[in-house]
Amino acid sequence: MKVLVVDDEPLAQQRLEQLLAQMSRVETILKANNGQQAIEVCQTEKPDLVLLDIRMPGIDGLETAQHLSQMEKSPAIIFTTAYDEYALDAFKVNAVDYLLKPVRQEKLAESIERASQLNRIQLQAIKSQPEGRTNITAKISGNIKLIPIADIFYFQADQKYVTVKHVNGETIIEDTLKELQAEFEADFIRVHRNALVAKKYITGIHKNAAGHNFVTMNDCDSMVEISRRHLSGVKKLITSM
Repeated sequence: MKVLVVDDEPLAQQRLEQLLAQMSRVETILKANNGQQAIEVCQTEKPDLVLLDIRMPGIDGLETAQHLSQMEKSPAIIFTTAYDEYALDAFKVNAVDYLLKPVRQEKLAESIERASQLNRIQLQAIKSQPEGRTNITAKISGNIKLIPIADIFYFQADQKYVTVKHVNGETIIEDTLKELQAEFEADFIRVHRNALVAKKYITGIHKNAAGHNFVTMNDCDSMVEISRRHLSGVKKLITSM
């Protein structure tokens, strides 16, 4: 496991590092001194588990946990604190456990075992799902919208965002084109560095007066430009259809 220790007290942080170093299940130990640092480390390093102090300056442990829970791959959380009054609130944000300082080796080991078992159950659940989603999830004004893959004409990237063109309009999503291509390679073809088009909707290629090539699609009034790099692949697909 990759474990992040979050504590603003150097001695408390050092003690947890020493305890973790004795555990064979722990492979990597990361450190953060406050909630803001913890969020940044989790975004870049993707730890499996966070040992999180509650009373810290700035963003406290409970608020930090709430932010971490919004991550696509949120880590398991074990709270470590000297203040047992926070226990109820800690479990409201789905902590695996709540340990009072000074943390004892056996209690920490038990909590980490529970956290690792939870991760294994989650991993197995993911593996049991069919490969590839049947819907794309979009967040609109805090609400979740599902867009059926079967209804999508194309994905097109524009700077930080990807727009989905589908039978009911257009929607911005948070997925990257790279992730989408890896997941839906069987159903979509890359036609440009910024676009993936659903193979089943492609009807042909249109060349304009300026010599640029575009994909034409059934039931879609938009055309997506084909780069010279991907033109031969699109032609090959159309020939095979």
